[in-house]
Amino acid sequence: MRAYVLTATGCELAEVPDPTPGPGQVVVRTTAAGLCHSDLTLAARRPEAHPFSLPMVLGHELAGTVAEVPSGIPGLRVGDAVVGYGPRGCGRCDTCSGGAENYCRATAGSFPPGLGSDGALAEYVAVDAAHLVPSADVPPAQGAALTDAGLTALHALNRALGSGPPLRSRAATIVVLGVGGVGHAAVQLARLAGATVVAVDRSASKLALAAALGAEHTFLAGGTTVADVQEVTRGRGVDVVLDLVASDDTLRQAGAMLAVNGVLSIVGVGSGRLPVGMHALPLGARTDLPFWGTRPELDQLLDLARSGQVLLEVEEFSLERTVEAYALLDRGEVRGRAVVLPDVGH
Repeated sequence: MRAYVLTATGCELAEVPDPTPGPGQVVVRTTAAGLCHSDLTLAARRPEAHPFSLPMVLGHELAGTVAEVPSGIPGLRVGDAVVGYGPRGCGRCDTCSGGAENYCRATAGSFPPGLGSDGALAEYVAVDAAHLVPSADVPPAQGAALTDAGLTALHALNRALGSGPPLRSRAATIVVLGVGGVGHAAVQLARLAGATVVAVDRSASKLALAAALGAEHTFLAGGTTVADVQEVTRGRGVDVVLDLVASDDTLRQAGAMLAVNGVLSIVGVGSGRLPVGMHALPLGARTDLPFWGTRPELDQLLDLARSGQVLLEVEEFSLERTVEAYALLDRGEVRGRAVVLPDVGH
């Protein structure tokens, strides 16, 4: 089968053997695979820096249909539409039992597909049956993007607002710094919760997307960003800042625009650092480092997609155009989320 593979010398489209399901696994035919900045981070590392062996098929945002179900695995049938829940925990602790494998404190010694084991950027992928979620009536490109871009945004908002399903903002003002794959999902979800949304980005086209998705205020990132946001709030500051970049500059701006008792949620994987202490941030301020999301939140997102309340912006590519798609992602030129459809163009 065809697959996009991370090797010791780089990434390439290659022919690889069809996957063989291991214990507790099924084979899924990939209908869509989302692309993430985490993939670029993996590709940029030295081969010896990986805690897993290479080569490895990339792609941790999976939507597909069940193609093979070994005997003894209940609840799944060939042809079922599914998406993958990505985080991997021990599966036994209280955190995992509550659906939050993203915060498991134990070490299970396993790697999610696309983040250590073979992933979804292939025609077929072997996946733990326990980590598949039914996704009937959700278009594959939407389903794939929801498993990470959407899920990360929803989880960050739920933690920042101290709420769970249904998402409620209590009339908060929320700034989204960076309107990329996760950021544009955050704009939609914050508006759905009833928040006043302020979007900040370096790209005018991404700000136009944010406005179309419900952001009341949009500002080009620059030297006046903090002053622009403070003017919106008449100097009070904002209740929540979601920093999808996490550079030194964005973190500094985020801290400066925060209100008393505000929440700064550091969602991006940038290398920036933020001084924290008395007089460094407003009184009562809280910083948060959310990671991915919970299984109940993924169920919530799929229901929102089925009802038409959430519709992510996606750019679709064939598997043969994966290199091009990653290059656009690296340059910040993807509108919304880049999604590869392995069946397209083949």
